[in-house]
Amino acid sequence: MRYSAVLLAFTFLMWNAPALAQVHYQPGGAPWSNKAGGGPDAKVDGWYYNLGITGLRVELIEEAPEWLLVRHVFDGSPAAKKVKVGDLIAGAGGVAFTTPHQNGYGMDKFGPQGPIADFAKALEACQATNADGKLALTLMRDEKIKEVRLTIGKAYGAFSAEFPAPGAKSELILQQACEYLLEHQGADGSWGSPPQDTFAPLALMASGTKKHMAAAKKNVQMHAKTTSRKDDDALVNWRYMAAAIVMSEYYLITEEKWVLPELQEVYDFLIASQYVDIAQLNPKSRESHPGAVPKKPGDAEGGWGHNPGFEGYGPIAMLTAQGAIAFALMKECGIDVDQKRHDAAYDFLRRGSGHNLYVWYADQAAGEDDWADMGRTGASAVANRLSPWPGDYVARSLRHAKVIGDHPESFPDTHGSPIMGMGYSAAGTAGSPEAFHKLMAANQWWFTLAQCCDGSFYYQPNRDNAGYGADSRISATAVTAFILSIPKHNLRMTGRE
Repeated sequence: MRYSAVLLAFTFLMWNAPALAQVHYQPGGAPWSNKAGGGPDAKVDGWYYNLGITGLRVELIEEAPEWLLVRHVFDGSPAAKKVKVGDLIAGAGGVAFTTPHQNGYGMDKFGPQGPIADFAKALEACQATNADGKLALTLMRDEKIKEVRLTIGKAYGAFSAEFPAPGAKSELILQQACEYLLEHQGADGSWGSPPQDTFAPLALMASGTKKHMAAAKKNVQMHAKTTSRKDDDALVNWRYMAAAIVMSEYYLITEEKWVLPELQEVYDFLIASQYVDIAQLNPKSRESHPGAVPKKPGDAEGGWGHNPGFEGYGPIAMLTAQGAIAFALMKECGIDVDQKRHDAAYDFLRRGSGHNLYVWYADQAAGEDDWADMGRTGASAVANRLSPWPGDYVARSLRHAKVIGDHPESFPDTHGSPIMGMGYSAAGTAGSPEAFHKLMAANQWWFTLAQCCDGSFYYQPNRDNAGYGADSRISATAVTAFILSIPKHNLRMTGRE
């Protein structure tokens, strides 16, 4: 590459830089080699970082961990005709990047430290009230330093100090995100997958406007039509959890009676799907996942896995927490929830919690004070906060929220579905203003950089690519709208009494 000579000139700088982990570079080039099969990102030749409304996509490279390699420039964007593919961004806002990036996975690697965080800070600053809407970039092109200024404008302004509490920028982004969701809702009322069919309708319901409620109702009707007491579909529990939560929240807002029999069907399915007895073990699990097969009574009981009963790795905390949320919301709707079954789900989550209340993958704790991605912990916080039963549920919810606020760095880097992890992490802190503010303040960079020029949000590279593709703008936009709606407290999951 043309920047090789420049890198040699700066080898002394890299030798003296701390050895920090990179994004999960794979022998085959992942994540950068992943491509979207359709949608607005199909024209980009890889899964790169979006740099906000500049129109730039960049790669983090091992050879120059303090710089950003430009991989794509969108036509008509502020960066068009000013920045070229192959340029190295060495600074922004008049400040040179000096910290190597460290977007790895683990307690000592999470976070955007380095040029990603520095770029986000400069992009925010140029849109503030006392700024001129221009973003100065220092580029390395053809082995020479070049300075350019991008016209970003001040239409959005900067986030308020209380982000994401209601402010001009948050409100404008929320409105545009909801409009994007309305434009991309399918004819059947769906947005394409369980995470999207959870957070998109919840965000629209939280807004409370008439046209948004109409779109949410269309989604609820989709859930009603595609669920029944018996279902042999694959990975089916994800879909039923989404249906239970969305339909319940809709009923609690509207009290439309037609929803109740539909909710009863979903409840009956979830009762049959919950693992509570060794007789529900799929015999194939003994061959495919012998280490996961329950060894003693109580193992994995009370939880839900990808499919009914026990198969593969068995029940997992993320689905079990959603099951506990579903049962709590259904009970508020008037469904006769079996307390023993509900307690069994809560017991599963207790077994999976460490001393610090971080929730691990299944019903075993990761360690007394270990932590990683927080989606499961957030969902458990919501479930405990909504519990209708007497006990220490509220106290546990606050402890779940605290560990999220104390370790906010892993927010956008989640196993399985990062979009789902982000949504539940944020919702989990809704009962603790302090934890919520700490989580959002530490991750303001993500909202600044994930924003695109068309009002949508982008699915940034992370540990897992589940959901990246033709509909990834929808999933990222849905979870952004949901998170920005949390301070309104218009849903039971987000604090509505």
